[in-house]
Parts: sequence; C-alpha cells; structure tokens
Amino acid sequence: MLSLTDFPDAPHVVEDGSTLEENAAKKAAETARACAVHAVADDSGLFVDALDGRPGVRSARYAGPDPTPAKLCGKLLEEMADVPECRRGARFRCCIALADPDGEILLRAEGRCDGVIAREMRGEGGFGYDPVFIYGGAERTFAEMRPEQKNAVSHRGRALAAFRRRLKDLLTGGAA
Repeated sequence: MLSLTDFPDAPHVVEDGSTLEENAAKKAAETARACAVHAVADDSGLFVDALDGRPGVRSARYAGPDPTPAKLCGKLLEEMADVPECRRGARFRCCIALADPDGEILLRAEGRCDGVIAREMRGEGGFGYDPVFIYGGAERTFAEMRPEQKNAVSHRGRALAAFRRRLKDLLTGGAA
C-alpha cells in the first residue's frame, strides 16, 4: 500500500468545496490524475446543531491557521457557552472517495457518529474536537476513549467499513 509520502510531487489539493463529499472527491481525483494511480481521499467535519452546522466543512480551519485541539475546542466552547444541554447535539461526518487514474470517481462512502458537545475539554487522546465530543450515551469524550474503542464507533471507522463493503462489491462485480 502506498501513501502520499511515496509521491513527493503529489499536489497539495485545496479543500474549497462546499461539502465534505466535494472535498473528498476533489482530493481523490486530483491526486489520482497527478500520480497516475487509483487514489482514496477523505474529508471529515464536526456539525453542531446550535451553530447551524458549524464548523462543518470548515472544521479544520474554524479557529484560523495552525489549528490545535486547544484552539479548535476553545473557540467551539466559547461559542457554545450559553447553549443549554438540550441544544448541544452534534455529529461527526466523514466522506471517502476513490478515483481512478483518470480522476473518475468510482465510489463514495460516508460515516456518521452522533453525540453532544461537552462544557469543557476532557481526555488526553485523539485529536481535533475529540476532547469536547461526547459520543452518544457513552458519557465519555472521544479523547477519553482508547483508540480501538473510538475507532469502533467513530465517523471515520464507519465510513471505512462502508468503503470496504462497496470496494468489495466493485471488485467482485456487484453494485458500488
């Protein structure tokens, strides 16, 4: 299996789509064409109900350049300070796309994980918004979970599971 590190001349793809699906497809297509290989790419984001879906597709850029978990979570917690418990719903989403060497998208997959936004950062693990995202009913943030626990229920884990199923179908002649 190869990664972008095996292609030092691979382009840096600007994530300027209005949806996660657009960004994943753009990254997969541009990378596949530039490197003359099949390419898989993803995009993910945190969608918060009380913020009309923000940070959403701009999750990584929500707190400005050079984001850290402290910056991302700090800005989110500041915006959510006065939001009551009943309105703190949120979901992580991840979209994955596979492109052929011509840049044609062969398949897409998505995963979603519902939860709520905590009132403070908790836990040492994970990255991004993990310290403030409480997985539905777990009463623990993603940052408080062991990696294998998080991966079993996360948006990215679910997207990868769906991607695997669709890829198997595609390779065996089933419907993608």
